[in-house]
Amino acid sequence: MEYITSTLQNLADQTAFSTLYWGNYVMILVALIFLYLAIAKGFEPLLLVPIAFGMLLSNMFPSIIEEGGLLHYFYLLDEASILPSLIFLGVGAMTDFGPLIANPASFLLGAAAQFGIYAAYFFAIFLGFSGKEAAAISIIGGADGPTSIFLAGKLGMGGTLMGPIAVAAYSYMSLVPVIQPPFMKLFTTEKERKIKMGQLRPVSKLEKILFPIVVTIVVVLILPTTAPLVGMLMLGNLFRECGVVKQLTETASNALMYIVVILLGTSVGATTTAQAFLKVSTLKIVLLGLVAFVIGTSAGVLFGKLMCFVTKGKVNPLIGSAGVSAVPMAARVSQKVGSEADPTNFLLMHAMGPNVAGVVGTAVAAGTFLAIFGVK
Repeated sequence: MEYITSTLQNLADQTAFSTLYWGNYVMILVALIFLYLAIAKGFEPLLLVPIAFGMLLSNMFPSIIEEGGLLHYFYLLDEASILPSLIFLGVGAMTDFGPLIANPASFLLGAAAQFGIYAAYFFAIFLGFSGKEAAAISIIGGADGPTSIFLAGKLGMGGTLMGPIAVAAYSYMSLVPVIQPPFMKLFTTEKERKIKMGQLRPVSKLEKILFPIVVTIVVVLILPTTAPLVGMLMLGNLFRECGVVKQLTETASNALMYIVVILLGTSVGATTTAQAFLKVSTLKIVLLGLVAFVIGTSAGVLFGKLMCFVTKGKVNPLIGSAGVSAVPMAARVSQKVGSEADPTNFLLMHAMGPNVAGVVGTAVAAGTFLAIFGVK
């Protein structure tokens, strides 16, 4: 009888129930909500499903993210900035830079939307974060998960803030269709939202080939710290446009991209154990990220209004909101809000210009912070 009792006790001690506390159940509930949003509501399931499942696993079995655990080794690839750089390779291979080349003024809209990053940096300093912590947190405003992970890793935030920063960044990327429209409508009139933009000029094959090469040379010479992100982004796009490496383009934009998303998503989600995530500092990070994202969206729209005024009504201010990065979700939101005002209005390709510019702008912002703190 004693043997049976001890055996049953050992089995009970091996269950997760013996080690969990209320915080783990809170995080399990959050993971289930994320899965619901991804599966039932379609909020960027490619991002939220692996993140939510990683969150679920680590809060039932914390050892999975600790040294020796499966997801620990995935996470090391995040800290080393390998997975974020490979994501940029895939984004470049999937994205048509033609709208940006056809309308170089889109760079200004992309730059304006980065204002949220720098505003959040000073807010974070005010709230008591160190310079490096503030920089890592503020980049959430670009709504660019890979860049957030890249910068946090380079600034040495891997063991402290990277998890909350990455989850906040990816959450806001997924919630772009929910967060942006109210502010886009707040700062524009119905008349402005109905503005139809002229057709973009055709872009030659030579222009598309030269663009990633020239951008890489110019940006990396000025800010060498951007080489991993900008370099991979432009290499992926060169694969796409040069026309002689079809196999590499398909691999970078499909198989490799999805493998990296699985590894990155699950490992990032696994960092959100209750012990690490349920802190006051985490709440500050989430709020600062939201502030940065809202300010970035608003700044892009307001600069779009300025361009609309300067061009005498030829620019729809809505496309400025796409400058926050989040390719191509932000551009789709510009299209959606514009079509709500006028179903015959097609802004998607015009919004893709600021959207691509925002990707480059966020990478440049990250490189600027690295340069400021002397990190290579």
